[in-house]
Amino acid sequence: MNSKILFTDIDDTLLNKDKSVSEANRDAIRRMLEQGHYFVLMTGRPIATGRIVIRELGLTQPGCYMAAYNGGVIYDCAAGRILSERTLPMEVTKEVIDEAHKEGLYVQTYQRDTIITEEDGKELEFYLSNAAMRYQIVDDIYASLDKEPNKVILINIEDTEKLQRFREAHAYLEDRSNSFFSHDEFLEYCPKGINKGSGVNYISSFLGIPMENTVAVGDERNDIPMVRTAHVGVAVKNAHEELKKAADYITEHDNENGAIAEVIEKFILSA
Repeated sequence: MNSKILFTDIDDTLLNKDKSVSEANRDAIRRMLEQGHYFVLMTGRPIATGRIVIRELGLTQPGCYMAAYNGGVIYDCAAGRILSERTLPMEVTKEVIDEAHKEGLYVQTYQRDTIITEEDGKELEFYLSNAAMRYQIVDDIYASLDKEPNKVILINIEDTEKLQRFREAHAYLEDRSNSFFSHDEFLEYCPKGINKGSGVNYISSFLGIPMENTVAVGDERNDIPMVRTAHVGVAVKNAHEELKKAADYITEHDNENGAIAEVIEKFILSA
């Protein structure tokens, strides 16, 4: 049997709105792993919150991996160790933070498993409603960093167009970083050359699995690189329109009704 890899986004793809995983998805994941295929969580989340899903699904067996921080950190779930890590240079981090402050935009970054931010307000509350984790309120984000972060996020929940205008006005940052929207309200800055597509390439090479045996599924714009990189790129029914245009296949079911089980049955177990 030729082993295949399924790369899947977590939020609004694998998870239901209440952050649970359906029995249909659980059963399909179990069966594909039993048959010797590989299952990879692809997420913009830090490792800390990704591990919650890993534990919930019992993905601590051989064949399970995670690409956290949009491909910036590659993690072996069975061994519990980091295989690869890329970080955002300090000078780029400082520039993004400083420019966000000038525009009056909320900004946060990460140190290990903790969010670092200067504001305890609606933006932080909105973020934590999607991915609960520890946070620290500081006087100066940049001065509080003791190492290069994995990414920086700008958040605006009232005027998301302001984020688009910021990205366009600071296009020069793309020379030293990679920016994209992971949600209408989230503009992320990651290390240059890092995205979920780079995560697909790394893990496929690491496992020695040819690209023709890869399938990737997601729902948002930060999933476009992995959907385009994998041999079969899938958008769930509830996906953003830009991702649907990039995908080879759109599921009949949404994330509330076993979209991942549909993908596994169609492209992993029966193909």
